[in-house]
Amino acid sequence: MRAMASEQGMSSWTDLLHSSTKLLEQAAPSAQFPPLQRNLDQLEALSKKLKAKTLRTEAPSQSIAATRLLAREGINAEQLTRDLKSFELKTTFEDVFPAEATSVEEYLQQEDWQKEKRDFLQSLSRISTLPKTNMIDKSSGGVCSGQMVPMASSSQVSSGPSAIGLLPLADKRLVEKKVSVYAEVVRNLNNARQQGLPFKPATAFKVAYESLGTEASGGKSVNMQKMWHLILKLMGEDSMMRQSVSRKMSLVIGARRHLEWGHEKYIMDIIQSHPAQAALGGAVGNLHRVRAFLRIRLRDYGLLDFDAGDARRQPPIDTTWQQIYFCLRTGYYDEARQVALSSRASHQFAPLLAEWINGGGMVPAHAAAAAAEECEKMFRMGDRVGRASYDKKKLLLYAIISGSRRQIDRLLRDIPSLFSTIEDFLWFILSAVQDFPGGTSSNEGLVPYSLDDLQAYLNKFEPSYYTKNGKDPLVYPYILLLSIQLLPAISYLSKEAGEEEYHIDAAHIAIVLADNGVLSEVSGAGQKLGVMDAYAEASSIIRQYGSMYLRLGNLQMALEYYAQAAAAVGGGHVSWTGRGSVDQQRQMNLMLKQLLTEILFRDGGVYLLLGSRGAGEEGELRRFLTDHKARQQFLLEAARQCQDSGLYDKSIEIQKRVGAFSMALDTINKCLSEAICALSRGRLDGESQTAGLIHSGNEILETFKYYPEVSFQEREHVSEQQTILRQLETILSIHKLMRLGQYLDALREVAKIPFLPFDPRAPDTSADVFQNLSPHVQACLPDLLKVTITCLDNVSDTDGSLRAMRSKIATFLANNMRQNWPRDLYEKVAKSL
Repeated sequence: MRAMASEQGMSSWTDLLHSSTKLLEQAAPSAQFPPLQRNLDQLEALSKKLKAKTLRTEAPSQSIAATRLLAREGINAEQLTRDLKSFELKTTFEDVFPAEATSVEEYLQQEDWQKEKRDFLQSLSRISTLPKTNMIDKSSGGVCSGQMVPMASSSQVSSGPSAIGLLPLADKRLVEKKVSVYAEVVRNLNNARQQGLPFKPATAFKVAYESLGTEASGGKSVNMQKMWHLILKLMGEDSMMRQSVSRKMSLVIGARRHLEWGHEKYIMDIIQSHPAQAALGGAVGNLHRVRAFLRIRLRDYGLLDFDAGDARRQPPIDTTWQQIYFCLRTGYYDEARQVALSSRASHQFAPLLAEWINGGGMVPAHAAAAAAEECEKMFRMGDRVGRASYDKKKLLLYAIISGSRRQIDRLLRDIPSLFSTIEDFLWFILSAVQDFPGGTSSNEGLVPYSLDDLQAYLNKFEPSYYTKNGKDPLVYPYILLLSIQLLPAISYLSKEAGEEEYHIDAAHIAIVLADNGVLSEVSGAGQKLGVMDAYAEASSIIRQYGSMYLRLGNLQMALEYYAQAAAAVGGGHVSWTGRGSVDQQRQMNLMLKQLLTEILFRDGGVYLLLGSRGAGEEGELRRFLTDHKARQQFLLEAARQCQDSGLYDKSIEIQKRVGAFSMALDTINKCLSEAICALSRGRLDGESQTAGLIHSGNEILETFKYYPEVSFQEREHVSEQQTILRQLETILSIHKLMRLGQYLDALREVAKIPFLPFDPRAPDTSADVFQNLSPHVQACLPDLLKVTITCLDNVSDTDGSLRAMRSKIATFLANNMRQNWPRDLYEKVAKSL
């Protein structure tokens, strides 16, 4: 055959050459058209050149029209050309075959392509809104790498991160409103806990957030409204949890219920989008909805069993396992049990399903073993040629009941395309997780798939993988919460989430988790924190947020958040009732007092906590320290801290409020002693300061006269402090006389001092007068002696009394050489003598 074709080709070429030669011979040469000789290669090159010229002459009319159209819409054609040159096209898989039949890698590629396509189209729309002088829009997109179950199927346009300082005015107001509505919930939560009233914080925060009217996700697959719904489900505030279920298992069940709620919304959206195919009619039951969804999902597989009127005419498709799976996936447990009992195909599965439902996801060892054995049988049978993909649901359901790590790992390995979204994958794992004591079931050889296994698997991937390099920032903390990694979720939100406003939500999520006392249950794979460490971390997040109010001067709201920060280390709700552990109560009391002291130190803090009068009976302090003695002890300690910090005015005010008059007078005397020393050294503000201190001291003494129920010991102490105050007043008066040049009057006052042996007319005494003086008075003596010598030097001695006073001063100084007084004092006395 090939030889014949070759001979025919040679003969045709020979004929063509013969015809050409004849034409050449017949053509007469012309001056206008001289003869040209060209070989085949030259002819080919010339023909290509001619073709290119033809294309160039045809293009301008279309190109010009397109440029005009783009210009009319405000789009830069040159920029568009550059963008298209740098835009990389990728193959889509959804257009060729359903997502169920793809591999994980293919599905992820499909998701990335759709994301880039939307981002590119969005960039085009942004170009049209730019000023005509600046038509360049720089945008970039990233593709996440790694192999995993696919992310959420609802992919939408994302917006870049923003800071509150750069937000438009409307967004700033929205953030401020969110801060306000959250603060109101915290105030109500504290009041309810103090009064022992029921309060559901997750529900309250969710309602508060929804009141903002920000349901639009802004192009993100996970928004804060979805996060709050998940928190609500995790805390179980909208349902009654069995008492027999552990705290960890209740969190797992809550996460699963959230995913079921999301899937119910999904199937309703699908039904509403395809009403004709759904053929729901007037039926409103849960099973009707699932079957309507299956009519759409399995529309290419033929007649479905629940729609078959006459099975003899056409064998219908058995959807038993599909119905059971999607009933469970949507939270319709009763309907799943109903289908399992009514079908012959699921006759053996029905009692196992009943055990799983009745046990809240926990099944007895014999049921788990039976389900695992059934999985082994199906794996041994292998995939049959032509088997419909929905038969995989049977294997999936038995794997859930078994809870076996072996069966689950094999299922995920052998059928990687089983789950089209990460929510489906997480629901499957959370349905299979069972909380066995010690991490093993009572059935030998059956190792359960644990929550730690799920967390370790998810944590293999960087946060940027889940968030699409920050374009969808809430996806990662959402995944952490779904996998019961609570503390890592709020830590990420407060520190690493792209938009600054999320730290507001993080603090309030921390309040909910701490209040429910769940932080000690699970922390996350590789983060085995102690109980107190987990609560301390949450408390730190809450406290840091509350300190914002402190910096702004809103002490009332700072107090509300500080109360929650203290309650967090105390175990949350139980700390308000005293039912926490001894260690938790101790930690809570320590932090509460520390934070209350921080508020007390601020301007207006005393008034807020103690009220206009009294020791806290009229202020906010009684809300948190109900016991009178506890308040007294706290305030006395706070007063000492104020004094150590140099906040003497606050210290005196607090001591007056609690009736610690002797302590208040001691503080006044200390300050007065320091002010006198400063005054003698030329401090200009010393005089006004001393006047205020003396006034406060006299005021306290006047109040003390009418104060009831004062102990004898306290009266003695007050009397001692009153004596010290009067001694300091005398020293101060001498300084004032000296400064006014009234030297003789100053010396007369020195001679009258009863606590110093300087009266020239009195007999000499050997008593150590100095040791009997208060340290506050002792501190003033060196300057007093200098003042006295100065006065002596400026007054004439007419009767020898001044000489006697000089001698007494020298003797007093010699008796107190060990006091290490200033050297210039000794020199001044020696010179005077």
